[in-house]
Amino acid sequence: MRNILVYIFFITSMGPVAAELPAPLTNDDFRPVSIKEASLGQLLFYDPVLSGNKEVACATCHHPKFGTGDGLSLSIGDGGKGIGLDRIVDQSNLPEQRVPRNAQPLFNLGAKQIRILFHDGRVEVDISRPSGLRTPLEEEMVNGFASIVSAQTMFPVLSGDEMAGHYSENEISEAVRRGTLTGDGGAWDLISKRVRLIPEYADQFMKVYDHITKPSEIEFTDISNAIAAFMEFEWRSDTSPYDAVLSGKNTLPRLADKGLKLFYGEAGCVSCHSGALLTDQDFHAMGQPQLGPGKAARFQNHSRDEGRFRVTGLDADKYAFRTPSLRNVALTGPWGHAGAFSNLKSFVSAHADPRAALIDYDRSGVILTDFNTVDWAIMDNPAEVQAIADAVRIKPVTVSSDDVLALVAFLENLTDTAAQNGRLGIPKSVPSGLKVPTP
Repeated sequence: MRNILVYIFFITSMGPVAAELPAPLTNDDFRPVSIKEASLGQLLFYDPVLSGNKEVACATCHHPKFGTGDGLSLSIGDGGKGIGLDRIVDQSNLPEQRVPRNAQPLFNLGAKQIRILFHDGRVEVDISRPSGLRTPLEEEMVNGFASIVSAQTMFPVLSGDEMAGHYSENEISEAVRRGTLTGDGGAWDLISKRVRLIPEYADQFMKVYDHITKPSEIEFTDISNAIAAFMEFEWRSDTSPYDAVLSGKNTLPRLADKGLKLFYGEAGCVSCHSGALLTDQDFHAMGQPQLGPGKAARFQNHSRDEGRFRVTGLDADKYAFRTPSLRNVALTGPWGHAGAFSNLKSFVSAHADPRAALIDYDRSGVILTDFNTVDWAIMDNPAEVQAIADAVRIKPVTVSSDDVLALVAFLENLTDTAAQNGRLGIPKSVPSGLKVPTP
C-alpha cells in the first residue's frame, strides 16, 4: 500500500514519470549489529597495527572527515605521512605507486541487498562456494567471514600499495610476496598474532565472541568481523532529507525537488542508480578518465584499468565499473573510479554525455599528493582514450546548466548528518599504543 501511495504522490507532483520512488529503508533492510562487537571493531579500524609497517590504518584512507574516503583522487597508502589533503609521501620509505583506484565510501555496507563489492566486483556473494563468497583467493578462501563486508577487509591488508608494505619491509609483506596468505605463517596469521599479543585486544575478543576462550584462538576472520560490524553500525545512512521524502514525511526544497524529478524522469539517472541505495549493483562503462598506475598484473606494464573485465574476462565488461551508491555522494569526492572529478557539478555534467566529456576532460580537476609518477599515460595516448570511449553504451542525455544545478541540489539532499558524524566516533587512543589517524 505504501508503494502505491508514494507512486501517487510522485505522479501528482510531477506528471508522467519513468520510475517510482523506492520504499524507505527500515531495520529489516540491515543486518543486526552487536554494539560490543562494533566497539571492538572501532579500535581495530583506527589502529595501524594491522598494517605491515604499523603506519597505516583503515581510517587512513577511509576517514569520516572526508566522507569515509580521504579527499584525494588516488590515495597514498604505505609510504605516506599525514591524512587526507595533507598526506605526503615519506621520503625515507617511498611508495612504489599510488593506490590505483579511488577510496570508496563506506555508507550502508550493512544493507542486506549489497551482494557485490569493489569497483570491479571482485568480491561477491556466491552460495555455491564453501565460504559463501567468490573472491580472487578462490579455493584458498577460508570460512568464518560473517558477511561480504567482513571478507572485503582482507584485501587492503594484503596490498603492498595500501597496508602491507613492499617486499622485504616486514614479515607480512614478505608473506604476501611468497603468496603465503592463509594458514600458519600466512599474512593473515601474522596480523592475528600481533593482535593476540596485545592484552586489551585479547581481553575484548574473549568478551565479544563466545567461541574465543584464549588469545591464541583469535583468527583474522574475527578481526575482520569486528571491523565489519563497526563500519555497518557507524555509517548506516537512512535519515537524510531524501529518506523523509521516501517515508512521506517531508518534501524537498524547490530546486532539489526539480532535481529529484529529473533524476527519476527525463535525465534517466534512475536507470542505474535505482532502489533505496541508489545503485543497481551492476557494471557500466561510463567513459571515465583514467589516471594513475592503472590495474595490471605483475608481468604487465600497461597503465590502463579495464574494470570488470579483469574479473570476468568478457569483452563486454571492458572499462565497466560498479554503479556506486549515491548516499552522501556530496561528501565523497573526488568522484569516479580514479577520482578524476573533484567538482560534483562537473561530474554530473560529464555523465550526461560521457564520450564528449572524456574527449574534453580538464585534468585540473584532480587532487593528488605530489609524487614523481607518470599519472597520465592513458590520457596521453589517443588510442587508449578511444578504447574507453568506444566502450560507452549509454546514449547522451540533454541537460541544461540549470538542470545540472537542480540535480546537484537533489544529490546534496542525500546527505545524512547522522551518518556523516558517525555514531561511535574516533577513539582517542588504540590498544597498540600507535598513533590514531587524525587530520
